[in-house]
Amino acid sequence: MPFLTEQEQDLITNAISEAEKLTSGEIRIAVEKHCKGEAFERATAYFSKLGMDKTSQQNGVLIYLAHVDHKFAVIGDRGIHKLVPEDFWETTQIAMQAHFAGGNIANGLIAGIGLIGEKLAIHFPYRSGDINELPNDIIFMDKQEAN
Repeated sequence: MPFLTEQEQDLITNAISEAEKLTSGEIRIAVEKHCKGEAFERATAYFSKLGMDKTSQQNGVLIYLAHVDHKFAVIGDRGIHKLVPEDFWETTQIAMQAHFAGGNIANGLIAGIGLIGEKLAIHFPYRSGDINELPNDIIFMDKQEAN
């Protein structure tokens, strides 16, 4: 059985699309089986590799998940980090962890996306003419590394 079913992947990408309708911010999900080292450092490396530091308002957020190793991190670009409360990232991770602990990865990701979208909408509201700067699909890094 795949890590995320096709239906779960659709629900997650739809959650990203819905969240981004309220904000100019960009949300991405990067998934891999194993995380060498700390999840935060791995997420930071992927943030750059995926071009998330290139958004016009520095308002990209990456949710990184190493599902076999049970590690994850949520990181945002400089523009967001300057505006959200200090405990925002930790609070978001705690909400996600509650779902993950119960074995519901998809709902955990969707919960995180919802919280991030709400916060982005406050600080980076959607404006007429905003474009989707980054794709909403889930990036399976194991497949990317093989290419």
